[in-house]
Amino acid sequence: MSVSVTDIDAFRAALTCEPLTSDPDVALQLIRALEECKNAATSAQAQLTVTLHDAQTAADRARGINAGETARVVGNQLGLARRISPRLGTRFLGVARAMTEMPHTAGALRAGVIGEWQATQLVAETAFLSLADRQVVDEAVRHLLGTTSDRKLAGAARAAAYRADPEAFVARRATAERERRVSLRPAPDCMTLLTALLPVADGVACQAALTGVGPTGPEDGRGKGQRMADALVERITGRPARLAPKVAAVTDPDAQPDPDDRDSTATDTGTRAGTSPGPGTSPGASPVAVNLLVPMESLTGEGEGHLEGFGPIPAEVVREFLADHEAVGGLIRRVFTIPKTGELVAMDSRARAFPGLLAAFVRLRDQVCRTPFCGATIKHIDHIQPVADGGQTCVHNAAGDCERCNYAKEHPDLQVTGNAEEYTVRARGIQATSRAPDPPGRPTSACSIRIHTKRIRLRV
Repeated sequence: MSVSVTDIDAFRAALTCEPLTSDPDVALQLIRALEECKNAATSAQAQLTVTLHDAQTAADRARGINAGETARVVGNQLGLARRISPRLGTRFLGVARAMTEMPHTAGALRAGVIGEWQATQLVAETAFLSLADRQVVDEAVRHLLGTTSDRKLAGAARAAAYRADPEAFVARRATAERERRVSLRPAPDCMTLLTALLPVADGVACQAALTGVGPTGPEDGRGKGQRMADALVERITGRPARLAPKVAAVTDPDAQPDPDDRDSTATDTGTRAGTSPGPGTSPGASPVAVNLLVPMESLTGEGEGHLEGFGPIPAEVVREFLADHEAVGGLIRRVFTIPKTGELVAMDSRARAFPGLLAAFVRLRDQVCRTPFCGATIKHIDHIQPVADGGQTCVHNAAGDCERCNYAKEHPDLQVTGNAEEYTVRARGIQATSRAPDPPGRPTSACSIRIHTKRIRLRV
């Protein structure tokens, strides 16, 4: 039996009637049934994804396009269809293909007893195994499907994978260690999440070192988590955390210097064996660059600013940044916006490639990758209308893209059109448009336009 888009639309419409029920017992049963239906729909999406990938592979092979580019463009197509990022679209493609080799996992998803996340975990824990060993793991965790937590299921799959092929498991660990990294993403209330992906030994050592940080005094007032966070900032940047209590140093006038501390004076340049100067503590330390978009009204009123790499910040925080700029530990570049419209100044260039200042301008304007639903960090500044088609190297024809989206838009089955204000991506009859983020600050009364760009080199 085939299913059409019309059939699915009719089912979705049936769910919009209100109220669905007033009986709490029936409500809970409906929640369970809808959850299973949602999981079964994910299974259907996985089957359709394999169909889409097979067709795209056949078409691309005839064009001489390699398998990697095919997977990338299918990921972008799935991103448009599912309203998720292209990266998550590519991940779902991998899950869909792997489940064709894991009959029990695929069956549990089709029956609705596990969800997409558990299926993704099982695929990830067996990704390095051969087909035969992957099916051994699939059989080993069969009895747990739909009966245990995400964490326990992933742990059982990991243990079964190790038993199936210990050598491949160890080799996978070495590969994972090469992917260690640090990332930053926004959190609510003007906070951030600084995340480090580390080998387990290094991660545990970092946690232990921070856990061992004790109170700085009887009236310190900080909890354990606050002390650990402040110690992390101080040890990475070489300066006290902004919110750490200021503790006055107490010295004994009769004390004699310890010979072992002779190298730990103010002139220390980190030349002792096995040491190096802390970031921000030596004359050779590199300054940190901070790009801050500042509406004029942020300086005196309530207009918000925009901190590159984080997002909107309240006017109060903007003023703290500018007034206490030494605490930033580097370089602040202030870019002011037009009070009446909130727009940045336009710049253009005769060059084919976007020069440094113009590229920086586009990064500040677009903030994240312009591909709809992506939101990844901007890596490339490229033309919306290609130069070969008459596109100009100017701010109105420029868009910030992540690396994968910039390469994916070169595929013939993915079309990108529009301008700096409206950026549209089309694939197989589905399209989505991303609009330029609103500049920080609200429109105010008309006044003269003055753009002020200033570089401040901070003493570290």
